[in-house]
Amino acid sequence: MHTPVLQKEILEILKPEPNQNFIDATFGFGGHSQDILKKIGPGGKVLGIEIDPLSIKTFKETNSFSHDSLERLILVNDSYINIDNLIKKNNFQDAKGIIFDLGLSSWHLDESKRGFSFKRDEPLDMRFNPDRNQLTAFEIVNYWKEEELEKIFKDYGQEQFARIIAKKIVQLRAVKPIRTTLELAQLILDNVPGWYKRRKIHPATKIFQSLRIATNNELETVKQGIEKAVNTAPPKTIIAVISFHSLEDKIVKTIFKEQKKGIALFKKPITASIAEINQNPRSRSAKLRAIQII
Repeated sequence: MHTPVLQKEILEILKPEPNQNFIDATFGFGGHSQDILKKIGPGGKVLGIEIDPLSIKTFKETNSFSHDSLERLILVNDSYINIDNLIKKNNFQDAKGIIFDLGLSSWHLDESKRGFSFKRDEPLDMRFNPDRNQLTAFEIVNYWKEEELEKIFKDYGQEQFARIIAKKIVQLRAVKPIRTTLELAQLILDNVPGWYKRRKIHPATKIFQSLRIATNNELETVKQGIEKAVNTAPPKTIIAVISFHSLEDKIVKTIFKEQKKGIALFKKPITASIAEINQNPRSRSAKLRAIQII
């Protein structure tokens, strides 16, 4: 369903031992948590935080966790932006480690049917939690001003053709709404140069990334969530963060550098090995940073 990246490295950094407690702030389908729970028995627990209610439902229906592990898993449907309150509410003030795996799961791309991928014909939704978030990618594409679209394409996608794509979106939606992922992807393909289409990265990649970030307010959530974890965690807690694009990594790097409560465990981020990249290509862009609270 979803292969977590840098799994071996996470375990080496956190060093989970029997009866310790940990927090998985981006639980997903529990890839990191499953290995940790095996090592922290018989009494150690994991607080799993997952924003997507459908991810939780699917996990409960399909997981391969042992009965013992499931009994020691506390799974909550919430955003890690509330991690400080969740730590207090669930009595995890003694957590030895906190994991943030900021990557979009394969399940969201392949199975969620919410329009995260330009390879499938789906509605332009892109919300991680439709129950709590009213803003959709459809609304952004069809109702935001041209200059607002250009700004998010530049700021969140670092898209060099942001202006022309924003302009063409506004022109097309004046005739009819842009409702699906394939409609938007085709518009992008029709309005970028030939050489841009021949690159390894699909021309729609950055536009879809920027829409997803804007829809879910991702960068502000990353900033607040990690800051709260740093400020709430007790001494000796290790906070490990895996990011997948430069905007996230820059936020993590800045927080770790400017905060006064922790010491970076290594100067440069850890990246995936050649073997892992060959086995799981999405690990290619992963960067792992970690600090220990003092």
